[in-house]
Amino acid sequence: MKQKDKLLLAYYGDDFTGSTDALEFLTLAGVKTVLFLRKPEQKDLDRFQGIQAIGLAGKSRSLSPSEMEAELFPAFENLKSFEPAHFHYKVCSTFDSAPHVGNIGKAIEIGSKVFDQKTVLVSPSAPHLGRFCVFGNLFARMGTIGNGEIYRIDRHPSMSKHPVTPAHEADLTLHLAKQTVKSISLVNLTTIEKGVPEVLEAVANNKADVLFFDGFNLEHLKTIGSVFNQLATEKTLFSVGSSGIEMALGLDWKDKKIIGNKIEFESQGEVSPLLVLSGSCSPVTSKQIEYALGNGFLEIALESNAIDIQNQAAVIKSIVSQIVANFNNGKSTILHTSTGPNDPRIAETELYLAAKGVEANDIQKQCSTIYGSILGQITKEVLKIVKIKRILFAGGDTSSYAASELDILALEMIAPLAPGAPLCKAVSDNEWVNGIEMNFKGGQVGTADYFIKVLKGEKL
Repeated sequence: MKQKDKLLLAYYGDDFTGSTDALEFLTLAGVKTVLFLRKPEQKDLDRFQGIQAIGLAGKSRSLSPSEMEAELFPAFENLKSFEPAHFHYKVCSTFDSAPHVGNIGKAIEIGSKVFDQKTVLVSPSAPHLGRFCVFGNLFARMGTIGNGEIYRIDRHPSMSKHPVTPAHEADLTLHLAKQTVKSISLVNLTTIEKGVPEVLEAVANNKADVLFFDGFNLEHLKTIGSVFNQLATEKTLFSVGSSGIEMALGLDWKDKKIIGNKIEFESQGEVSPLLVLSGSCSPVTSKQIEYALGNGFLEIALESNAIDIQNQAAVIKSIVSQIVANFNNGKSTILHTSTGPNDPRIAETELYLAAKGVEANDIQKQCSTIYGSILGQITKEVLKIVKIKRILFAGGDTSSYAASELDILALEMIAPLAPGAPLCKAVSDNEWVNGIEMNFKGGQVGTADYFIKVLKGEKL
């Protein structure tokens, strides 16, 4: 890559669904972006003409602090080597994290060292997804589209009961203070409202190690994007936050004509059958499963006994056979680990792992790792037998592990579906994976008819 073609941005996504979220908003802004599923080399970038931004789909949201160090130091160094103007550690717009898992404070500490940056900038808001940060407090709409009610994050019906990282504190400065010893401050809404010069002055006068930015609407994002771009003139600027950062930078790049016109996409149309792999226990996904089953989809329940290594080979063989039979009969199929937060399989799995001596803090991570891996192995075996055009992955943590089982080099966005969950095309040297259309959906994404919309290739 020539110096004149310097990357505008590189990002690391803390799970796969969040990684495609950032991919979408960069692409829709007119930035040619490729999302890699393993640490890329220069030869990998050279496969894509006109590349302006790159992402690395990760899984740090499900890792312990020590595991994050092993994962993030080399990942950050890898992406830093391409000398992007910006480096973004992309987190979920609901700021899912805890001291023991997905610790955003740990990621900030690592990034501060790798990029030699004293003050790390954090912008959580994503108003396009119904996520708002006001005087440090995070609010989130129920779902990412539609007219769902907006809740303070610690009172959100789903996020306050998240199985891995339940939200107990809405003030993100206090939430993050439990994850790092670094000092934390905030550029609040009254300053953001005054515009770029005042925000730049607040940044210049800041003494804290971590600086949050409020945001309520797209005008606030544009202000933040302008500030971040002005701070990224000499070396790579490290920031943390939701895909609102991609939106913010894109708004400013567009205003300054650094990027071209918005990319127009053609509908990819209907495919049949569709394979859905769900490791989500969100009530939003639960309603989507219920709706799809009422509209012609078939279901296969991944029973909790699959968690036992001695059962896995037989379970995988049996489910592969069922999916192949369904596909040969033209039936779209949902393979799920639960049908909602009250599914008895969740408690059965937790009891099994506890009996095996797994500590309480690690149980949910083990669930994501094991079930995600099984879902991926099943998919890999099915692909060797039948041709699948489109796959839907539901659930951020499990999808990271499921997709890791497939030999995918990278993903490119080919069409928008729902905000934060684009339709992508897999790039792989394996012919049974290359070209497959994939959609990665977080637990809160989409309306009840989401699976039907993905089947038909229709934008929500």
